[in-house]
Amino acid sequence: MNEQQWLSFALIKMHTGAWFGWKKEDDNGNKIPNDQRMTYANIKIIKDGATMPSEAEVNAKIQELKDAEANAIAKKASGKQKLLDLGLSEEEVKALIGV
Repeated sequence: MNEQQWLSFALIKMHTGAWFGWKKEDDNGNKIPNDQRMTYANIKIIKDGATMPSEAEVNAKIQELKDAEANAIAKKASGKQKLLDLGLSEEEVKALIGV
């Protein structure tokens, strides 16, 4: 995932439902190009009662999600190696876990 995708993923995980969107115009009314909209500065709250997390909270959530993904990848690789060490062939391991 790129950084914009991580930001969006973290925001989705921080509240339930569709609670945020992206500003289309800056404070001066200038259009924000689509490829520049997905930043912390351009988050807008679209759900009543939702609160804006701090940038530090968002960054911490992004890191938490990245760490969880890295951990899952490492565990999958470790599990694959353990199966190979037990004598399963690459084809058998792939049939079991898809790797």
